[in-house]
Amino acid sequence: MLKSVTVKDYMEANLVTFSPEMEILRAIHALVENRISGAPVTDEHGNLVGVLSEQDCMKVALNAAYHEEWGGRVSEFMNHEVNTVEADMSIVDVAELFLKAPYRRYPVVQDNRLVGQISRRDVLKALEFLW
Repeated sequence: MLKSVTVKDYMEANLVTFSPEMEILRAIHALVENRISGAPVTDEHGNLVGVLSEQDCMKVALNAAYHEEWGGRVSEFMNHEVNTVEADMSIVDVAELFLKAPYRRYPVVQDNRLVGQISRRDVLKALEFLW
């Protein structure tokens, strides 16, 4: 029964996202305003092209401190290599991924298009509901 529960059953589909061309200071403001630690970056077709995290944003502050230059685009600071999961993946398989990696959340994709995000907490909700 547990193997039949999929990521799409528990993922969050309503996400804050950024475009690669977005001004980095606007993106930082959005992270702070929404009280989130990171957000997916998508192109104009909804394809996942990266993730911007709080740690990536720290690079902006260091860039300003060392080079006295504030600003830039999200694409200059985001992480381009992103580990993802598929929407039809089993919750059990995702739980195993969370145990093996330090990530707190994974972007969920279908055909490289971002369709949501699954977090450790979402997996726990699924497990709690099924027990």
